[in-house]
Amino acid sequence: MALNAMGGPGDDAAPGPTLEKLLSVMGAGALELCVAPRGLAVVVEGVTVLDPLEPALSRGQLLLAVGVDPQSAAALDVVRDAARSGAAAVVLGQGRSGRPPDALRSAAEAAGTALLFRTAWFGWTELVGALRAGLVLAGVPADPAASAVTPGDLNGLADAVAVLVGGAVTIEDLESRVLAYSSTKEDVDELRRLTILGRRVPEWRVSAMREAGFFRALWGSGDVIHRPAHGENPERLVVAVRAGGEVLGSIWVAAAGADLPPHASDTLRSAARVAAAHLLHHRSHRTDARLAEDAARALLDGRGSAAVLTERTGIPAHGHCAVLAVRPGASRKGDDGAGETAGKLCALLAVCCGAYDVTPVVLPVDRGALILLGALHRDPRRAVEQVSQLGTALVRQVTDTFGPDARIGLGTVVGTLTDLPESRRSADLALRALLSPGEHRTVAFASEVAETIALNQMLDTLTGTGSGAGAAPDTPVARLVAYDAGHGGGTMVETLRAYLDHFGHVPDTARALGVHANSLRHRISRLTEVSGLDLRSPDARLLAQLQLRLLEHGGRQA
Repeated sequence: MALNAMGGPGDDAAPGPTLEKLLSVMGAGALELCVAPRGLAVVVEGVTVLDPLEPALSRGQLLLAVGVDPQSAAALDVVRDAARSGAAAVVLGQGRSGRPPDALRSAAEAAGTALLFRTAWFGWTELVGALRAGLVLAGVPADPAASAVTPGDLNGLADAVAVLVGGAVTIEDLESRVLAYSSTKEDVDELRRLTILGRRVPEWRVSAMREAGFFRALWGSGDVIHRPAHGENPERLVVAVRAGGEVLGSIWVAAAGADLPPHASDTLRSAARVAAAHLLHHRSHRTDARLAEDAARALLDGRGSAAVLTERTGIPAHGHCAVLAVRPGASRKGDDGAGETAGKLCALLAVCCGAYDVTPVVLPVDRGALILLGALHRDPRRAVEQVSQLGTALVRQVTDTFGPDARIGLGTVVGTLTDLPESRRSADLALRALLSPGEHRTVAFASEVAETIALNQMLDTLTGTGSGAGAAPDTPVARLVAYDAGHGGGTMVETLRAYLDHFGHVPDTARALGVHANSLRHRISRLTEVSGLDLRSPDARLLAQLQLRLLEHGGRQA
């Protein structure tokens, strides 16, 4: 089995970074660690793509097994061969099921090879670029110009560059957000002032530069770009910051009170090389929280390791823990986009959990969030009380912030981190039950809504085993649905549902529908005539109830 090696710069001059450092640099949603039998201090000397047509593996390489299904026997062979050749780790794609088989995990543990999975939203090409940037970080030599700046201190770097270049400096990321700026005392132009106050370049300015093709030129250029003065805007220099072919951001210099000196471009060019290490260091610290999220998400999905989560978060592997499933209400305050709403929700939940002396990891998910709670009380009953009290407090906070109809499903309290997928399943089931029609509770354990959960599961089974077109067309409820559709939205189905929900009690059903009792009796007579439903038959009533529930469950299918 052979490989096509792609080591980063400096591979021959110095040992590569550890697996720990690589995950810290580029692990923001790119990789999920499954198992690391030898720990995370394993040295990675380069990145290698699997090539079955060549016969050798390179020692110390991070092996990217592109195109190998984790469920296949070939994946087991890759892991074992990698261990024999001294590879640092193996990276596989998610595969069709999204969960690694136990045999693959066991093979990696037995072989002593770290096993990682590329996340579904991070492509192989992006992964290679991020890994190359991490390798460059380990190989960049110390630069005298940066010796006085603490690694990752971007504001200090901006001040140092401002002194060297003789202008006002901003350091920005790829989205034109301001990461740092120099404390220049001279008067600055309005655009710089707005950029610093808003912590990002104004949107109108970004749009204009994008339409003019400026960003395409900046990210594609390896040199300093000069923007001449125009009106009230002074001249500017800008350069992209790169590491191993990966673009990390940009440095902008604006003339402040005087023209930029002739050597400004050369100085900025050198500063960009120094800034690469600082930006990567900044990214590594910024992604610590995301790495903890990745470890928690992988564990809850059944792919991750309790040991890795403990290492990332400090949550003990043995001890009471639980998962909460949170859904904010549909009516939310403000006009934030989905991304901003998710960020605000997660931040709110993290702060509130901190006030209750629990260790949380908050994960954004579709239309809500999951909260992993660790280090709960040693006494099982007290731990359950903790979860219940926290859930009640959180649902009030979420309602106050995002609007009504917030719901929180409380997961079963379990004894170890390894059991958290079970808690997550029960939290999801409880949340779904709380979102069911007619359910007014806002927070509950699965045991408290067991009947609704059972009904949902039964409806899922009925829907899943059907032909896809709902119930047979000749059932009474199907006839009522067809009758209502043919009469411009009739009331037959609504009447039958209310009648059965009130156990055939005419006065209560009439009040619920807002009609006279005699009118209701006429409707009941008419619907039995149209549908052929025998309301005296328990089996017929049961079937009708189930089909009406299926209508609620599946939209318009009976």
